[in-house]
Amino acid sequence: MIDLRKLAEPGSIEESLLEKIDLNRLPRHIAVIMDGNGRWAKSRRLPRVEGHRAGIASVREIVETAARLELGVITLYAFSVENWKRPRFEVATLMMLLKEYLRKELATLMENNIRFVPIGRIEGLDPSVQRELRYAEEQTAKNTGLLFQIALNYGGRAEIVDTVNRIMTTLREKEMTDAVIDEAFFGDHLYTANVDDPDLLIRTSGELRVSNFLLWQIAYAEIHVTKVLWPDFRKQHLFEAIIDFQSRERRYGGVEPGEQEMFVEQQSAEGDSEK
Repeated sequence: MIDLRKLAEPGSIEESLLEKIDLNRLPRHIAVIMDGNGRWAKSRRLPRVEGHRAGIASVREIVETAARLELGVITLYAFSVENWKRPRFEVATLMMLLKEYLRKELATLMENNIRFVPIGRIEGLDPSVQRELRYAEEQTAKNTGLLFQIALNYGGRAEIVDTVNRIMTTLREKEMTDAVIDEAFFGDHLYTANVDDPDLLIRTSGELRVSNFLLWQIAYAEIHVTKVLWPDFRKQHLFEAIIDFQSRERRYGGVEPGEQEMFVEQQSAEGDSEK
């Protein structure tokens, strides 16, 4: 049972938004492109790294809120394969902040029954970062609540290439020369195998692109874009995204049952008129 007292203060904006949410129709998986740290810092005449540091508070609040909403999965896009092009000092600071977050927040992850899993080309990260990630993953492995995936050294195209290579290795090892590769088989070899695809993709900072994030998995995700920069993103904005999500009609390429019946009746009427 969701404890609403942990989600909003009485009389707050969050409470008024929460009242508009159907708690029986929450997205199972929310993916977030955390964008705008640099612009947040620039608008305050601060170094870019201060924007990344400020963004940690948003990560903390959104992950905890997702756990209290009893969502199934949240996936945050933290560091892409393209981000290695950034200045060396900025990359080093990002990795330092990641390690700092894992050390400080592990107790909170445990307290909230959150399971932590990194996805991406993790082997390409510094060994010290890999150790912290592995430790957090191992410590939270038995937790049964929210699955918190963090995408690091990640790219949607890279994931698809890695998936193809894993499939080829499996086929060679098992001598499955006549295997038929369908979508389900392919999905079983993604970084996110056995995890529901995102229902909702949130992009902060107002940019209208998916930035090479979960390209296979977001095929039918509802996309919510907000101009709020990531360091300013809080539970209020998460609630607004969920309300937007619940206002959409999710058809997956089909039509609503009522519309299907209307179409059949229309076709039948047209057929009768031609006789």
